Amino acid sequence: MLDNNQLLRFTTAGSVDDGKSTLIGRLLYDSKSIFEDQLESIENTSKQKGHEGVDLALFTDGLRDEREQGITIDVAYRYFTTPKRKFIIADTPGHIQYTRNMVTGASTANAALILVDARHGVIEQTRRHAFIASLLQIPHIIVCVNKMDLVDFSEEAYNNVLSQFEEFSSKLLVKDVRFIPMSALLGDNVVNRSENMSWYQGAPLLHTLETMHISSDVNKVDARFPVQTVLRPQREGFIDYRGYAGRIASGVFRRGDEVTVMPSGFTSKIKTIDFDTKELDEAFAPMSVSITLEDDIDISRGDMLVRSNNKPEPSQDVEVMLCWLNNTASKPRAKYSVFHTSNQQKAMIKDIVYKIDINTLQRKEDDGELKMNEIAKVKIRTTKPLMIDSYRENRTTGSIILVDDATNETVAAGMVV
Repeated sequence: MLDNNQLLRFTTAGSVDDGKSTLIGRLLYDSKSIFEDQLESIENTSKQKGHEGVDLALFTDGLRDEREQGITIDVAYRYFTTPKRKFIIADTPGHIQYTRNMVTGASTANAALILVDARHGVIEQTRRHAFIASLLQIPHIIVCVNKMDLVDFSEEAYNNVLSQFEEFSSKLLVKDVRFIPMSALLGDNVVNRSENMSWYQGAPLLHTLETMHISSDVNKVDARFPVQTVLRPQREGFIDYRGYAGRIASGVFRRGDEVTVMPSGFTSKIKTIDFDTKELDEAFAPMSVSITLEDDIDISRGDMLVRSNNKPEPSQDVEVMLCWLNNTASKPRAKYSVFHTSNQQKAMIKDIVYKIDINTLQRKEDDGELKMNEIAKVKIRTTKPLMIDSYRENRTTGSIILVDDATNETVAAGMVV
C-alpha cells in the first residue's frame, strides 16, 4: 500500500462546457470526500432547480458565482483524502484571459487533467492547456475524454481524440501522457470502472491518481539547499550553535558530506542535520532542516549549499520563459526585483527574444513589450549572480518571479531555459 502521507497535487483544465466542475464533483462524491451538510445543501439546491439527481457541478459552482460577483479568485484549491493518498486539486479557469491563473495553479502540480469533449475532439483550448502543461514541465498528463455517453460510448470516437492529441503532443516535451474515456455525469471510469466501455482495459481516474508514481518527480540528484536564515539561539546548551535553516530544494544531504557555499566558493563538511528536536543522518527534498558545518564560514540568506562535485551555474545573464501576470505591460529596460529560491536581486529585462502565440504555438518577434497573460522568451540581467539550474532539470532552482519595486506586485513568473 502507498504511504497515505504522500501528497499528489493535480490541476484541471478544460473548455467551459467540457464538464470540469462535474468531474471534480464526481470525484469528491464517489470517493465520499464531501461533508454530510454540504451534500444535503447540494441535494436541496438540485431539487429546487428541478434536477432528478444530484447536480455534481454545484460542488464547485459556489466559487464560480463568486467570480461572477467580481470577487477575485485566481485558483480554487480543493482538498480530499482517500485511504491511499492525499490530494490537492487546483481548479483553474480555462479562458485565454486566465492564462496567468493556469500558470499559477499548475506550477506545483504533479499531474494535469485535461478534459476533452468526445464529440468535439482536440480544440484550440486543448492545445493551449497542453502547451502550458508542457511549458511548466508537469510530469504527468491525463487526457480525460469526457461525455462518452453522448457518443454512445464509441471506441472509435475515443481513438479519434487519442490520435489527434498524440499528433499534437509529439511536438511538446511531455514525459507521461495517459488517456481515460469517461462520463463524469454518469460516473463511468471516474471512481468506478465503466460497464459501458468494456473495450477500455485501463484503470479509472481515481485509481490512476492513487497509484501514480510521483517519488521520482522530485530531483534527487542535484543537492541544493538555499539558506533562508542563520540560527544563533545564544542560550544554554546552544551558545556556539550556528545553524543554516531552510528548505531543501532538491537532492539528498548526509552528515559528513563535503559541501560548497555558493557564491563564495568556500567548502566544508556537514556536521549535523537538525530536524525538529532530532539529529538526522540524512535529509532530502522537500524537508525543512537546519544544517551546521565543521568550519566557521560567513553564510547569509540567499547563499546556497551544494555538493562540491555538483554545482549550479552562477549567472547574471539568464534566459527564461516568462509569463506576464500583471495588468501593466512590461517597460523596456525597466528594473525589477528578481526572487530566486531565498535569493533576491535587482534585475532588468534586457531583451524580449520572441513571444509565443499560445493558440498556434507560432513565435512572434519584433515586439517590444509584454502584456498580461503573454508568454515570451526573455533575457534578464541581474546585479549579482543567481545559482540556477534549467527548469527542465529542477523546477525549484529553475524558477524565478519578478516583482515591481514601486508597487510591490508580482509582475511575472519565469522558467529558466
